[in-house]
Amino acid sequence: MSKKKKGKKSRGKRRLLIAFILIIIFTAFGYYVYSGLPSLEQLENPKPQLASTVYTIDGEQLGKYFIENRIEKHFSEFPPYLIQALISTEDRKFYSHWGVDIERFGKAMVKNILTFSREGASTITQQLAKNLYKLKSRKENIAQTIVRKMREWLTAIQIEKTYTKNEILELYLNVSYFGRGAYGVESASRIYFNKSVNELSLPEAALFVALLKSSSNYNPIRHPVDALLRRNLVMRNMVVMHELTEANYRKLKKEPIILAKRRTKGSKSIAPYFMEYVRKKLSALSKKYNYDLYRDGLNIYTTLDSRMQKIANEVVAEHISKFQKMFDGKWDWDKNKELLATIIDEDIRNSKEYKEAKTKEEKARIYNSLKYDKDFIENVKKDATRIQVGFVVIDPSNGQIKAMVGGENQVFGRGLNHVSEIRRQPGSAMKPFIYTVAISNGYYPAFTLLNQKFDYHGWSPSNFSENEYGGYTTLRFALDHSLNVIAGRMTTSNIAPPNQVVKFAHKMGIRSKLAAVPSIALGTSEVTPLELTSAYGTIVNKGVHVSPTSVTKIEDRNKILIDKFIPVYTEAISLQTASVMTNMLQSVVTSGTGRGVRRYFSYPAAGKTGTTQDFADAWYVGFTPDLVAGVWVGFDDHRVKFTNTYGQGAIAALPIWAKFMGKVYKELNIPIKYFHLAPGVVRATFCKATMDLGDPKIATSKCPVTVTDIIIAKDMPGKSDMHPDDNKIKKEKNKGSSGW
Repeated sequence: MSKKKKGKKSRGKRRLLIAFILIIIFTAFGYYVYSGLPSLEQLENPKPQLASTVYTIDGEQLGKYFIENRIEKHFSEFPPYLIQALISTEDRKFYSHWGVDIERFGKAMVKNILTFSREGASTITQQLAKNLYKLKSRKENIAQTIVRKMREWLTAIQIEKTYTKNEILELYLNVSYFGRGAYGVESASRIYFNKSVNELSLPEAALFVALLKSSSNYNPIRHPVDALLRRNLVMRNMVVMHELTEANYRKLKKEPIILAKRRTKGSKSIAPYFMEYVRKKLSALSKKYNYDLYRDGLNIYTTLDSRMQKIANEVVAEHISKFQKMFDGKWDWDKNKELLATIIDEDIRNSKEYKEAKTKEEKARIYNSLKYDKDFIENVKKDATRIQVGFVVIDPSNGQIKAMVGGENQVFGRGLNHVSEIRRQPGSAMKPFIYTVAISNGYYPAFTLLNQKFDYHGWSPSNFSENEYGGYTTLRFALDHSLNVIAGRMTTSNIAPPNQVVKFAHKMGIRSKLAAVPSIALGTSEVTPLELTSAYGTIVNKGVHVSPTSVTKIEDRNKILIDKFIPVYTEAISLQTASVMTNMLQSVVTSGTGRGVRRYFSYPAAGKTGTTQDFADAWYVGFTPDLVAGVWVGFDDHRVKFTNTYGQGAIAALPIWAKFMGKVYKELNIPIKYFHLAPGVVRATFCKATMDLGDPKIATSKCPVTVTDIIIAKDMPGKSDMHPDDNKIKKEKNKGSSGW
């Protein structure tokens, strides 16, 4: 074969190889472009991220859960001039092109090359493709930009095949970003002007079209002049497209941009702790219902009453502010130097800087730097001595949480929820459960026990004051004045055995583990404020415990019901026992440790104070016929305590309860209701002489001094076989999912 023929053959092979390589490259490139396109399912069923909205029981918007703050609206709800302004500025051939405007693209490319500018040529459909399917990344090189543009084109064409022009505009205005955390024009309307999109004026609508070009450069707060000029340019475009007259344009362009009053930065809800409480509950159910709390635009209807919540915020803030000043004036770090040194050491070792240090030398440097940093030490002192609070209000008849203050900062919410996420010793607030067992076991308010110190295997409880000892004392008086000795005698006998107290407390609503030991009488086992308050609700609710409920129902974005939630009803104690306990706890408010309630609230009420050792925790839990509420006041660090008697439950916690009830009943016009004795609970007259001897007997004509009190009639069992609300309970169980 000649050299000439061999050369031709060789060149032919090279061409085939090059062609083959090019085919592979283009195929791979095509596959790479195609692989980044949205699927047919995604195109036909686009799912823009929608904020889930939370509502109170009285119809107020409480807050939202979102990644992108978006509210969806239909095309028919957009004002015509919003659509006209959009098309006039962003895509004048929108109704005639098939997703890509080739002529506009070509002109833009020539202009960009000749003037070194960056004029866009994307159609509305292309912009929708980019926004809806996240086709653009933050940082792109030239190659990535080319690939992205190709994907935009292909996706835009598919979108045009799938949707009508109006549907495309609807999607576009619902997914676009307008700045200030607003995704979608409806969300933007509410944030910028505090109105719905259908209420926008023409200049306001034009501003949103202006923001589409750059929500940063045309931000009306940071760049008011640029925003005004761009808005007017949008309206000028409407004149060019014959959608607005020249005369009207001249008039409208003079209108200033007047924004709604901006909310305080970080302010999300009047009940941030409740919002977080609900979020955790709903997140736990997401797999069951197959929803995304942050993207699916759910409508969540809660039990919270916005009016009660605002009053709770106000009362707590006022009380804690005054109490903090009182505490700061009495606390002395010089007397607690060892504690301060320990806390500083712990805070340094738990700091982010210290934990991220990689070498011992670096850790030592950071440690020594912070240890002698005055600002750091002052912050440590302030945090350690910050008084915290947990306050929750529940409707005892249905378990609905009406108000929740989870910490000293009710505006932003931070740290633990001191209603549901802390466990503390309840002190004497635990005593109603001891007395409930005693009443259920056949004892009664007039029954007497010796009010003198005793020793039970080394345990010897003491009353708060040395002046509180005496002879035989009735159970009613002992509960009124929170006598530890009497409560201790009850749990060290068959009157209220600890294992029985634990059983009753759990049935009544306590969920925490309780130690079945005699000291349970003094509240040594830790509980949460939420469960303790809920358990008190069992007493006022005629012996029926109702589980705390925070959400009534959930709907999807189209307001189709996903599920509704009902409380769980459980008969815990008899109607008669509950009635006697209600009556005894009324006495606590009338003449016992809870009488401070009467300074602020004169309606029928019952409750119990609680104070733990060395004034570490202050409690007050009480109820009216309509509401049960619990207050805990203390510190996150157990080692920091109130310095003297001002840390008692009656002083540190009770005023919050009483002031709240006083304002709620007055401002919400809640009618007065009274407590009534249950059937089978009767009044009896006892001979005081026998009571003083520890052997109460019904009075006869020979008894000179008598005492009248209530008792469950002998023919009425301590625990009824059938509770009056049993039929209601059975019906409710079949209505929906269990509440929480």
